[in-house]
Amino acid sequence: MPDLPSPRTDASTAASTSADASTAASTSTAVSTGTDVDAARMTDLGYTQELNRSLGVLGNIAMGFAVVSPVVALYAVSMVGTMIAGPAWVWALPIVLLGQCLVVNVYSELASQWPLAGGPYQWGRRLLGPSFGWMSGWVWQFAVMFGNTTVAYLAAPWVFALVGVTPTPGAMVAVAAGILLACMLVNAYGIRILSLFVSLGIAAEAIASVLVGFALLLFFREHGFSLFTETLGAEELSGGSTTMAFLAVLAVAGWGFIGFDACVSTAEETKDAGRQVPRAMWWALLSVGLVVILNAMAVALAHPSPAAVVAGEDLDPVTTAVTTAFGSWSDKPFVAVVLVGFLACAMASQGGAARGVYSLARDGGFPFSRHVRKVNRRQAPIGGLIASTLVSCTGLLLGLNATAIGSLIAFGTAATFLPFFLVTLAALIARLRGTWVPSGHIRLGRKGTFLNVLAVLWTAFEVVNVCWPRAILAPPAAPWYQVWAGLIGTGAVITAGLLYLAVRKPHHALRTASAGERSEGALAADRL
Repeated sequence: MPDLPSPRTDASTAASTSADASTAASTSTAVSTGTDVDAARMTDLGYTQELNRSLGVLGNIAMGFAVVSPVVALYAVSMVGTMIAGPAWVWALPIVLLGQCLVVNVYSELASQWPLAGGPYQWGRRLLGPSFGWMSGWVWQFAVMFGNTTVAYLAAPWVFALVGVTPTPGAMVAVAAGILLACMLVNAYGIRILSLFVSLGIAAEAIASVLVGFALLLFFREHGFSLFTETLGAEELSGGSTTMAFLAVLAVAGWGFIGFDACVSTAEETKDAGRQVPRAMWWALLSVGLVVILNAMAVALAHPSPAAVVAGEDLDPVTTAVTTAFGSWSDKPFVAVVLVGFLACAMASQGGAARGVYSLARDGGFPFSRHVRKVNRRQAPIGGLIASTLVSCTGLLLGLNATAIGSLIAFGTAATFLPFFLVTLAALIARLRGTWVPSGHIRLGRKGTFLNVLAVLWTAFEVVNVCWPRAILAPPAAPWYQVWAGLIGTGAVITAGLLYLAVRKPHHALRTASAGERSEGALAADRL
């Protein structure tokens, strides 16, 4: 919960405002003297430059693009969306993209002013105080770490498809764990190696996605564009209500436009981060969004029988559309491209999770902070990598029950939108209180306040919509806890966070850090 207004909180806010003013002055001095502006900015915000700042704006865009990932997004939502609302489901995509643009508006102002890894935590504690900031960081961290579990688990079948083997649940878990460990090793070699692998992956993915999408749309179309006005009876799964079916599709489509905040995770490794990170978020979200919409429409129009997808007879409509259009020879190359997309997504997402944990741990706000905050000789957050990988691998245990992984997917989507809501809400409250006036390179003024209100309304709607228990989003005959997985999982993380907050009081260390006494606070928290 946010800290209630008090003389201490007001003083902290005033100190933050004063610090921002002094930051601007010292940054200007750094420019005039030729000093590293990014390092000076880090110093003013109370930190030293420990990570390797070597990414340009394209490298930062690549991180965001890889996590949002058009291939992963399309495979995650196309089959379910079509089954729920028929071909008309594609109209949910531009609506969700527009809603996420509202979130990026707020994130851009925040990242411009405070370009630090662990965005929701760093911003929340500066906007509404240490307790709120810590809780925002806690929820965001577990959402990302379990999101990594989901990506790795969903990538595993493509490994087996590439070699032509039918997997068992245990084999799926083992391969998914291997993917997480391999991604950890790549991350451990530092941001340059990570950026290289991710860039190569998304280059193949983007070229294949765009070329395949346009080819399907221009040369292999089986249906007219009027198809997108039809549901083909899919609303029967929602009791015959088209409205309820479309609300369910909005919940599903939400998974396709998350991950742009990975650009923030690598802010401390990006040159001129205050300017470039906001640009990177916009490029990542919009480029992936357009590719996803293009391919979703292309697959629907090129699919030989959309009615078969609605009836549940075709569980892989994307591959069906591609192989029908290009022939059976395209099966293996397409599987390889999809696998590359999943691996690039897993690497970038794991890197973001590790940097978020590192950001919390260096302020003493995470269990075993002294170990978790360690950086290796390649300037990679090795402690955060190990911690986040262990949590993600633990989540894979659910995959031993082939249907239980659906609970993790539902929770991952819900928990990801919750930090979006918390950040936009904190920004709006601070604006209305007058305790935060954007002072970075991006300042939207009154328009920013209006867009902030819309962002809060959008994210609040989507949190409720995603958490809403729907039997149609769970496997047939799924147990009740899987139907309620979004709400149960989110509630469990929040409850665990509140208990940790009450017992261990990590926000006390954050107050110390905010006051410029970081070393003593971190040492005290390291003993947790």
